[in-house]
Amino acid sequence: MQTAWIRFFNDLIIRPMDSLETLEEFYKRKFDLLPESLGKDIGHFNMFHIAPFREGKLKSVPYRRRDFYKIMLLKGHSHVYYADNVYQIKKQALAFSNPLIPYKWDHLDKMYDGVYCIFNTQFFHQYSQFAEYEIFEPGGNHIFELTDAQAREIGDLFEEMENEFNSGYKYKFDVIRNRVLDLIHYGLKLEPSTSIYNQSVDASYRISRLFMELLERQFPLDENHLSVDLRSPSDFATKLNVHVNSLNRAVKSTTSKTTSEVIAERILQEAKVLLRHTSWSVSEIAYALGFKEVTHFSNFFRKHMKFNPLKFRNAG
Repeated sequence: MQTAWIRFFNDLIIRPMDSLETLEEFYKRKFDLLPESLGKDIGHFNMFHIAPFREGKLKSVPYRRRDFYKIMLLKGHSHVYYADNVYQIKKQALAFSNPLIPYKWDHLDKMYDGVYCIFNTQFFHQYSQFAEYEIFEPGGNHIFELTDAQAREIGDLFEEMENEFNSGYKYKFDVIRNRVLDLIHYGLKLEPSTSIYNQSVDASYRISRLFMELLERQFPLDENHLSVDLRSPSDFATKLNVHVNSLNRAVKSTTSKTTSEVIAERILQEAKVLLRHTSWSVSEIAYALGFKEVTHFSNFFRKHMKFNPLKFRNAG
């Protein structure tokens, strides 16, 4: 498992972690087309089968976040990289993915199959607390290993859902929402997967590396990317599905700096670039970097640089 993590992070160094994958990007990547229902107010839902794979190179799902929810029944030996944990699936599992947490699947068998459904927030617009189910919360349980009997029961639920999805019934999506809720409640009643490989010797490195990737992904700021979304250690801890204390310990042990210090240094670096190389006003830069007041930004800059932003800009 340690070797798998080394390969995984070597890949990240060579190929920086992608930004959040939208539904449009998902369809273009897999099918090179967009379904007509995308962009409509009713929300989006679809189902797919994972085709058995028998020859050639083993496939893996890229490590990134998706801007939609996903429920999957997967059969076959695989590893799941989910936040700072690695799950080993020996035979079959039920998995719940949400837009907050990046993940990656590595299929280890030459033969595997499964079925999954995807849907966006709008599809459950009438359920105001839908995302608060534990299996979709950052700190919840998301992956459940299944017995053969459980896999058959879940397979039957997916089959009912698919039959309804392919029907001409006018209110079929109401029925489908109920089947999705059946899957959610089935998962809530299950015990979480215990096949977790999280070697303490590597845990700090993994958490710290993921934190740095999320931090760097927010920059550079430009006309197409106008603001910083993650500013505090707790913001990053939520995205990484770890407790903020675990994140702070990991960053401190690998960088000898606090999480807040690392974030502040990166924001200061970006502030200097924007002041020297753009025509943005100081207030525009302050708000883009996540400061609610210009005075807060000026005080922050003066604390680290010993003079205010305008003096720094004019000195260049």
